[in-house]
Amino acid sequence: MAPSRASRPPNLRLPIRDNTFDEALSQYGLDKLARGRVTTLQVNVGRLCNLACHHCHIEAGPKRTESLSAAAADQLLELLAASPGVEVLDLTGGAPEMNPQFRRLVTGARALGRRVIDRCNLTILEAPGYEDLAGLLATWQVEIVASLPCYTEGNVDQQRGRGTFDDSIAALQRLNALGYGRPGSALRLDLAYNPLGPSLPPEQGPLELEYKRELDERFGIEFNHLLTITNMPIRRFAEHLARLGKTESYQELLVREFNSATAAELMCRRQVSVDWNGDLFDCDFNLILDLPLPAEHSGRRRTIWDLESLDELAGGAIATAGHCFGCTAGAGSSCSGALA
Repeated sequence: MAPSRASRPPNLRLPIRDNTFDEALSQYGLDKLARGRVTTLQVNVGRLCNLACHHCHIEAGPKRTESLSAAAADQLLELLAASPGVEVLDLTGGAPEMNPQFRRLVTGARALGRRVIDRCNLTILEAPGYEDLAGLLATWQVEIVASLPCYTEGNVDQQRGRGTFDDSIAALQRLNALGYGRPGSALRLDLAYNPLGPSLPPEQGPLELEYKRELDERFGIEFNHLLTITNMPIRRFAEHLARLGKTESYQELLVREFNSATAAELMCRRQVSVDWNGDLFDCDFNLILDLPLPAEHSGRRRTIWDLESLDELAGGAIATAGHCFGCTAGAGSSCSGALA
């Protein structure tokens, strides 16, 4: 559903400062963001990746060395076991599958009866040494959110590197053959779209129909849903904006298109993010910007070793800054796609 003009008026004009987002909430009579019950634990296992995409907000690549340790993986599984309200373990990176703890986290979480999401770049499934991965994901019934910024070769290779489109299509066909994305199958396959440049994503529903038509007609590929995600003006995409001379205009676009109807559905309200060191953050974007959970009592950042249960985080304040407009612009954006 397209956001209403009542919730996204054209006269919202705010200076670009770190506290601007809280001011926008206040203009609409909304309270500052606070976390409810934690239902999703998102773990960024590191920056190692077989790709170096232009839009990547964590600057992942083949030469990165940041990596989740075995000790951190042990603690995460203990926290999951002690937090029955957490329904989902959401694994991201980098290419999360390249982390040595990936398979252990997946099997441990599945043994606890939790859903597991793998945020997959698809090409890793075609990489040497990972030939068994797609079959294992199907056996473990891991849900896959696969990045595919377009259904045409030129646009995908422009953003992610030469040859990535062909590898992505081959990986999707492999997943379909295992049952992923097929009607009636329990194996969920969602695709994630992000714009190539400094613009907001188009409306999610019509774009999903377009993706399904094109991928089916051209390659016989099926999937469950398309998730539209706004590019955040941080790290590698911020550098891209600077080269284009679009930094200020893009941030102004995000502020101008602020949609108060998205605020209640923001992902930070019901999830917590953990980095490869075990530090806690409100979301993966705050993680990369090193914006930790607000220190309400201790005066220092909190880690997974400070908690007995993730339930302790309910009701906590959420750290915000100017990049948060990326989640509330237009129809909104989250790890689960559009919000409004």
